[in-house]
This record gives sequence, C-alpha cells and structure tokens, in this order.
Amino acid sequence: MNYYLRKIGIFFNFIGMRREIAEFLNTDLQYIRGVGPVLAERFCEVLGGRRVLDFLLHKPAYVRNREITESIANVDAGATITIPLMVKSHKSPGKTPPWVRRARATRVLCVDKLGYQVAIQFFNSKYTEYWLNKLPIGQWRMVSGKIEAGKIPVMNHPEFIEEMDVADKIPDAQAIYPAGMGLTQKQFMSMRDQIFAKLATIISDEYDDARLVEFFDALHHVHFAKSSDDLLPNSTYVAKLAYCELLAHQTAIAISRRNRTTQRNKKQKRIKTRDYLTKFWDTLPYNLTNAQQRVVDEIFSDMASDTPMMRLVQGDVGSGKTIVALISALRMAESGGQTALLAPTDTLAQQHFAKIRQMCENLGIVVDVLTGRDKGAARREKLISIRSGRTKIIIGTHALFSDDVEYKDLGLVIVDEQHRFGVNQREALRAKGANVDLLALSATPIPRTLSMTMYGDMDISIINEKPAGRLPIHTTKLPISRTNELIERIKMQIATGAKVFWICPLVADENGVGVGAAVARYDMLKQIFPTAGLVHGQMPKDARDKIMAEFADDNSNMNLLVATTVIEVGIDVPRASIIVIENAEQFGLAALHQLRGRVGRGKIQSFCILLYGFNVSADGLKRLDVLCETDDGFVIAEQDLMMRGVGELLGTRQSGWIQYHFADWREHRDLFKLAARAACDNDVDAWARDLMGIFNCGEHISA
Repeated sequence: MNYYLRKIGIFFNFIGMRREIAEFLNTDLQYIRGVGPVLAERFCEVLGGRRVLDFLLHKPAYVRNREITESIANVDAGATITIPLMVKSHKSPGKTPPWVRRARATRVLCVDKLGYQVAIQFFNSKYTEYWLNKLPIGQWRMVSGKIEAGKIPVMNHPEFIEEMDVADKIPDAQAIYPAGMGLTQKQFMSMRDQIFAKLATIISDEYDDARLVEFFDALHHVHFAKSSDDLLPNSTYVAKLAYCELLAHQTAIAISRRNRTTQRNKKQKRIKTRDYLTKFWDTLPYNLTNAQQRVVDEIFSDMASDTPMMRLVQGDVGSGKTIVALISALRMAESGGQTALLAPTDTLAQQHFAKIRQMCENLGIVVDVLTGRDKGAARREKLISIRSGRTKIIIGTHALFSDDVEYKDLGLVIVDEQHRFGVNQREALRAKGANVDLLALSATPIPRTLSMTMYGDMDISIINEKPAGRLPIHTTKLPISRTNELIERIKMQIATGAKVFWICPLVADENGVGVGAAVARYDMLKQIFPTAGLVHGQMPKDARDKIMAEFADDNSNMNLLVATTVIEVGIDVPRASIIVIENAEQFGLAALHQLRGRVGRGKIQSFCILLYGFNVSADGLKRLDVLCETDDGFVIAEQDLMMRGVGELLGTRQSGWIQYHFADWREHRDLFKLAARAACDNDVDAWARDLMGIFNCGEHISA
C-alpha cells in the first residue's frame, strides 16, 4: 500500500464526496450535543474510533419491541413492556446499615388500568429525588422496561418514563447496540437521532450523487430497524452495505496490484555474484518435497522479475515453510542483497536464528538476530554490521524496523506468521529498502476461495505436503472426568523421556464459569510432576520466554509445561510428543490444529488428547471429531469457516486481518465475488474511492 493509498484510507481524501459530508463524517463525537470528551472516549472503546463515521458503521445487534400493553395481567416474567401506570405511593429506602452490602431500593408502587399492582424500583440513592419527581403520586405515566417476577411484578430501573401526552417518545421498536461499561442505549439513541438529522440536512433530494444518497439511506434503515430480521446478513439493506464494504476493500486491492506494475515501482534486476545455493544443496541432509520445490521455483521467478514480489506462502503446520524462506534469503544473498525475517515473538526469532545460523555457517554468510532485548554496545555492534552490509540475513521482531536500524541493501522482507502483523508494520520494514520483495508466511491455512478474495493483491503459493518421515499425530478426545486416568498414562510416557504440553483456555477461572484455568491446573499437576512449568500471557515476557526456553532445552528436567495459547506459535520442542488440550470445545478448529502442531516435530509417535467439559454441545463435539479424523489443515480450516465464520477462524489476535462491519463470509460469498469482479472491471471511479475512505480499507491492504 503506497503513501497515496494510505491517505485515501485514513484521512478521507474523498474525490467524489461533497466536502461538507466528509467533514461531518470526521467530526469527533465529543461535539455531538450531550456527549463531551469523557463520554466520547467511552464510545471510542466500543466503536474503535470516536468519529461520527465510527458510529455509523456500528451495526445494532437486534431490535427490542416495545408495544404498549394495557395490563400486567398476562405478561410473563422477563418480558420488556411499555405500559401506562398510575403512581400510588413512594417508599424511600432510608439509611442503609453498614452491614448490608446491597443498597436498599427506592420503591414506587403503581397500578395499571385494570387495577393490577406493579412495583418500580431504583437502587442508587443518589438519584432518588430525580426519580420520584419523574413519578409523582396520583399521576399517570407511560413506563417501559423489563418485568421481573415477585409477589408483586417488579420493574427495576425503567428505560423510559414519559408523561402521557408525550408517550410517543418511547419507540415501538428500539435498535439495541453492542455497548460497553458506562454507556446506555438512551445515549446511543440520542447520538443516532442527532447524526441522522444532520445528515438529512446535508444530503438533500437535489444532491446529484444518487449512490451516496442510497448508501446513507441503507444506513438509516439499519440504524432504525423495525425488527431483528432487518439486521440479518441477507436483509435488503445490510446486504447492500455489505456489498459497498466489499467493493471498497476489493477496489483498494485492485489499485494496490496495479501500482506494483507501474514504472515508478519497478525494481532493479539483481546480478548473481556468488553461488551459495549449490553448496547448500550439497549439505542439505534431505530432499525438498515436490510442493516445496514448486513454491521455491515460484519465488525465484518473482525475484527475477522487475516487479516487486508480493507472495503469500500458506503451509500447514510442519510443512517446511522455514526452509523455503531460507532458500529465498540465500538467493538474495547471492546478489549481495540483505534479507530481514520478521518474527512475531522473541522466542520464535531466537529459534529461527539458531536454525538458520547453523545452516549458513559453512556458507560464509553472516546471520544475526535483533530484538528489543539488545541494548548498549551489543546492539550498536549489530547495527554497524547491518549498515555495512556484512550481515546478510537479519532475524528479529519489531526491532527490525526501529528508526536506528539502517540496511545497506535490503532486498527481501520475509514476514513469518504474517497475520499477526498489521500492514503498517510490514510497510515500515519494506520502507527500509527500495521496492523490496515481500514474502509472507502463514501457518494458518485459509480456504483457497477466501484467501484469494482477501489477499487478492498477493500471489499465493501453497505447500500441501509434509516432509517424508513425519508420523501423523494420533488424536483422541476424552471426557474431562477421565483426567486422573490420563495423568497416569502421562507418567508412564514421561518416564520414557517424553515432554508434555498441557493447554488451558484461561489463565484463571475468576468468574467461576467452570472452564479449565492454567494456574489451578498447574497447582494440581505440580504435586505430581515437581519440575512442571507454567506460562501464560499475564506473566512478564522475559519470565515467560525463559520458562519456554528451559522446556525446549533437551538437557532440562522440565518435562511438563502448563500453558495458555501463548505457545500456539513460537516454540519448537522435538522431544514434546504429547499435548493435552483441556476444555478443547472452547477453541476453534484452526486454533486446535495450530496447538496440535506443537508436537509431532520429531521422529517419535506423538499424541494429542482433547479433553472436553461436562457441558459440551453437539457442535463442540462435532469440531473435535473433525480434528480426530483429519490432519489436513486446509480441510480443517474449511470446516471451521463453515461452522464459526472468518472471525473465529482467524481469531481476534490477528491484527492484520480485515474486521468487517457488515460483510459476513458465510452469508455473502456471492457478494465477495461480485465485488472482486467489479473492482477489477471498473477504472476505480470516485464512488469506489469514497467507499475506500468510508471503510478505512486502505489500512489493511499491502502493496
């Protein structure tokens, strides 16, 4: 993504849209009446931004019906009703004794038109006077809220209390928004009403861009939906907005792909001055698989072209992506160019460094690792070597694109686990060189139709074979009630020299949901396995990395590691032959497959045991059955996509992935294809650029 495209995506450099509209969409929410800076910041946490546009792209979750009910007589507990009530009496709570934890309620006794009693309760004494003034004795009021069971039906904290002559202020159908702490649905409604009132004055019937008018009309129908059906993916207006969103992203991809071929972005062809690969092939103790060789040929062809390479290599766990990346780096070194390999964690960077340095020592190639841990003289020495061009392969984390890191001739950037890096991070590293080749690696298999749509600006290679001699991992599922039996089996395996991962979905079960917690499981297993270790995301990074390194050390006595998903990527322990995943039904299939890949990396038979909880659903068991039946990551990813959708397939940790507001892969497959075709066919008119600005898609597109 070049600088101009980023400007389009981030700063609303609208071409066809009236300036007044663009300025309003960029208005900070604090300037909406009744909001202010504090409330705007609360909205920002929910919306992901604090502009008017961020609110417009926040789709309501469902619609709550508030039809008027004349009497409480036939209303079930839990129902939300709107009902006229006569206020009969007030009962203040008085002073709450210090030994009473919960504040006493202010209670307002009312009757409906048929004489049935209803109690309205408020619990915050600070606003008692305000509420009692809203409900004066002897007056009728229209009240709306949720009814709860009791000797007398109770309504706690009504959402609406209106005088009878303005009762129409209470909506018959209310769109309910996903909200957060400190925000009420009334605040969302007030914001919505003001924003759309202002839009109506800006976009008049005479406005000549019918597509823009239609777009905001669709937004209006979604935000003022009359029923929950109006918010379903295939409802008329949601589908229309989904298409606009997809067209925006596909247009940005099309622009990015075309920009790569422009004369300004041409790269100089490199001349081979050394022959590292011939010696490398002679020392490599095994042959590449056919799939690896095919991908290497595709990469070499890209590197020989005058167009910068943009290639995504997808390979299942253990398919041999690292060796393909190293071969690409050696080809770059043959022309004197440098390669930067960006890893998501310090641990993974160190592991890559240990493997690659060992393989490059006999070739005379200088390899180094640079992470945030490097300080003082040691860091300066590495920076000098990189700046001089002596270091040909530099492996590291985000430190690789720090301001003080200068490359003499950066020609290739390899991004490992590419989905974990935002586009801005990748671009910051590519900017260290001139029209640098980019090779992205992903161990999260993505169904081909999805990957071609989402990474349309990249060429895609797939490594769909595993190296010879790898034994398939034997996967079984067990009820958690058989944990003690499993531990006895693990004792026997550890006695023969095995190492064991034990994965839990939570660090601690603070809310009492009954799901496996790593700290509690570690405390229990530590009594049986005294040298067991524990790692989780809440630990200091240095301490976590130290424990993971100790577990990976063949000479270490640590034979069991209790962990959360922090070990999903970034630890290679050939002696680890057992992985237990507790409450496995809590994970998506793709995450389970990644976790399973932590074992089976040596030459001994490995096992994956999926422990499922007492309340496992039929869908949860179905996911586990899929994992037991196949080890093909692409088959698993396809199943996960169909069961849980793109968000669950790729996970919220993957910051480089596009987070859609309206589009849904499972429901809008045809729209994905239509948008991709339209983006390729048209010449990117002003409307498409407007959409790119609206949906901020430029941030997510590589160039």
